[in-house]
Amino acid sequence: MTLRVRRNKVPSPPTCPLTECMALLRGAWAPNVIWYLSAQPRRFGELRVDMPRISARVLSARLRELEDKAVVSRRVLPTSPPSVEYELTELGRELVPAIQAIVRVGLKLKRRDGEHADDGPGRRAGRPRGNATGAIDAGAAVHS
Repeated sequence: MTLRVRRNKVPSPPTCPLTECMALLRGAWAPNVIWYLSAQPRRFGELRVDMPRISARVLSARLRELEDKAVVSRRVLPTSPPSVEYELTELGRELVPAIQAIVRVGLKLKRRDGEHADDGPGRRAGRPRGNATGAIDAGAAVHS
């Protein structure tokens, strides 16, 4: 006897807000740009120093994308030669706590992987040890 598929009582959103937000953050270097702009406005060259592995071309593209999404604002400074400063918008500042939470989880995962680095060959780092029956050892699975 097969079970009947029940209808979901939660209406679907017009466009999935989670997908929309994750599309913004999945762009290469986008979370990093938001992170480095979270404290104060930064000029292009300062962001390049903050993120030495990013190319000028990619940084420029990422800043343009974030500006188009109203996450970053661009202001031309009245200097000679002209300089541009980037700053998070109100919407961009709303993303900072989410990125901070991701960083906290990332640090926990990094510590956890470090604890399992000496598990030896054939074990994937970061996975809890199982006992002979395959059950997860509660002590090995709990990390803070």
